[in-house]
Amino acid sequence: MLMAEQKRKPGRPKGSKNKATREKLDAELAKKQAQSRLKNEIWAIVIMAVGAFLAISLHTQAAGELGRIISDLLKGLFAAVAYALPYYLILYGLMLFFRRSARIGARSVLLLCLIFLMTTVINSARYLDVEGLSISLSFIKDAYNNGVVLGGGGAFGMTLGLVLKKAIGIPGLYILSLVVIVISLMLVVNIPASQFIERYKEKRREAMKDKETAADAEATADTSVIMPDPVEKAAIEVPGFLSGSVTNRQMKIIDYVKDDELFETGQKSEGLGLEKPAPVEPGKGLTGDEETAKEKPVSKKSKGLRNEEIEELKIDLDKEEPISYIEPPIDLLDKAKSVPKTNENINLKQKALKLEETLKNFGVNAKVVQVTKGPAITRYEIQPSVGVKVSSIVRLADDIALNLKAKSIRMEAPIPGKAAVGIEVENDRVNLVTIRELIETKEFQNSPSKITFAVGKDIAGTPVVADLKSMPHLLIAGSTGSGKSVCLNSIIVSILYKARPDEVKLVLIDPKVVELGNYNGIPHLLIPVVTEPSKAAAALSWAVSEMTERYRKFAELGVRDLDSYNEHIKTKDDETKPMPQIVIIIDELADLMMVAPSQVEESICRLAQMARAAGMHLIVATQRPSVDIITGVIKANIPSRISFAVSSQFDSRTILDMAGAEKLVGKGDMLFYPLGESKPIRVQGCFISDGEVHKVIDYLKEQVPDNEYATDVIQRIERSYESDTDDDTDELLQEAIETVVRAEQASVSMLQRRFRIGYNRAARLIDMMEARGIVGPSEGSRPRKVLMTEEEFLNLGKDPDDENEN
Repeated sequence: MLMAEQKRKPGRPKGSKNKATREKLDAELAKKQAQSRLKNEIWAIVIMAVGAFLAISLHTQAAGELGRIISDLLKGLFAAVAYALPYYLILYGLMLFFRRSARIGARSVLLLCLIFLMTTVINSARYLDVEGLSISLSFIKDAYNNGVVLGGGGAFGMTLGLVLKKAIGIPGLYILSLVVIVISLMLVVNIPASQFIERYKEKRREAMKDKETAADAEATADTSVIMPDPVEKAAIEVPGFLSGSVTNRQMKIIDYVKDDELFETGQKSEGLGLEKPAPVEPGKGLTGDEETAKEKPVSKKSKGLRNEEIEELKIDLDKEEPISYIEPPIDLLDKAKSVPKTNENINLKQKALKLEETLKNFGVNAKVVQVTKGPAITRYEIQPSVGVKVSSIVRLADDIALNLKAKSIRMEAPIPGKAAVGIEVENDRVNLVTIRELIETKEFQNSPSKITFAVGKDIAGTPVVADLKSMPHLLIAGSTGSGKSVCLNSIIVSILYKARPDEVKLVLIDPKVVELGNYNGIPHLLIPVVTEPSKAAAALSWAVSEMTERYRKFAELGVRDLDSYNEHIKTKDDETKPMPQIVIIIDELADLMMVAPSQVEESICRLAQMARAAGMHLIVATQRPSVDIITGVIKANIPSRISFAVSSQFDSRTILDMAGAEKLVGKGDMLFYPLGESKPIRVQGCFISDGEVHKVIDYLKEQVPDNEYATDVIQRIERSYESDTDDDTDELLQEAIETVVRAEQASVSMLQRRFRIGYNRAARLIDMMEARGIVGPSEGSRPRKVLMTEEEFLNLGKDPDDENEN
């Protein structure tokens, strides 16, 4: 027993040995945990870095070739939902980095993956509502290619979605996917859904209680208490995949059609000029008159009357003068047809990405910052990177048109007022712009000028209304079928809706006979529509003399323009009537220039130079804008231009002094270049049908059935025309005689070609030479014989006294 005690002494106690073992184990465990945490933090950093790289690859083009390949792969598999994957990785990395435990369970990772995949299926479901789809290699390939351009749901989503659709249908697919997502979220956060509901109800009760307490305190307080502003929730910037957008960056897409639809649904105007009523501001009541108007609305415009005209009619009734004119109602014009609501943003987005890719393939770094869809044209605004020349984009016009599958494109480099290059592409479907839309706009109604006319809508859908008074003359050119005649009809009808016959008079010159002849009989016409080219030249000569006469009257009264003259006349008690404005419209200038080029050119130039202050304005249209028709003198004096589609770049430079009109698409597509603009404006011209024109004309003829033209003007034009036709001393006669004598043959076609004159004048010259015995009688299709020799012609102009002396 003693020996046992002695043996036990030198040994260590049993309890201390166990304690040392536990301390050693704890140290080893702490070391392993630190190593594991370090390893987890490293993995977390790597995962977050991968997520950040994927985010940069998907949202920008700054990740290089590898980033582009990864971006296309993810979008091809998951389409738009691929943009959520980087944020999933970053979220998982943050959870792994700040997690106290060694690692996150594999169950949470699997649940997050399941949520991601079911989101992909939901995104694909809307593209699966098509009969006849089956899983095949071509289906998967098409789904992958569509996913790359953010169309469809990607190869994985479309394949899994199609399997579920065939099994449980589209409704079952949605139900199953949503149930899986909700249950997975509950398992990840480890909080029952009932707890979420209880928390929401508790916060709702607390908010109601605070609100009641604040109301009671405000009611019982003797002094005003300044309550602290409620803390607003911070605005959270939601990624693109959560907001339902398919864009991968900030790209603004503007579709004017949607704005028009919203405007139309809120505006129901039956008469001319009725605008959408402005909302009454809170705290501002209606006056008695306004309340009466609100209770009993009167559609004055449905009867074709405006407030100003009603006042005029009241004055006329006081003077006991008959009322002879009421402007046409807006109901005579057709309403705009409703445009079917189609979501074209995806198509526009795909074209924008295709455009960027095309430029990148040619070494041009640029991005599309805005897409504006107009009635007929869509403009893609491209912002080039630093150091990229604008010329490098312009020279790729044909390659861009090829890749976008467009007939042609037009570039505006740069867009005025913007640091961007505009690429204009024709829409697949042209939306019609009716003249009624523009006449009902406030821009047209509020214009004080009586010669305001509707032009159309620009690319952004903004109404374009012009005032001929400020232009003051207009030159229109365009090939056959481009919309030139419709534009002239729109101008005339706009004036008919804006002005009374005693305010504006029209002189219409239509050598083609068939375009403007329908307007005969309306009260706004000063004379019947002139269809003979020779009479047209006489009518222009009368216009010059009328302009001179007006300036003489202005000088007598000491006024400078028509408005001042009419204001002065109103203050006088005599019976002098105010002068109306006169608008002269020439439908085809080429026909006039063939008959009397010098006389027509001289008259047009004098009118264009001086007629503005006299209240006379020219609108000249031609379908052949060549330099022999639109001469430099005419161009210099008519500053405002409208060009429709023309056949060549030379014609475009003739009418606009720049190229671009040859790339227009026709059907009303125009370049509007008014006085004061630095560049032409692309406009889709308004449309008015022949039926609408006839309705307006018939209405005006019914209003003034016994319309009388200005007989004195007609007589002066007839006298001028007869003197021109009866005068044997044609200015070209001497040159024509010399030409046929030297050529030893005479024909009408030869004189037409040599002097660039019309058939009538050339035939008249032949008849004059036959009467003088210079050429023989007609021999059918063969040229006439010349009866005078060259020596006889030279002696013809000599003085007889000189001959006797010799």
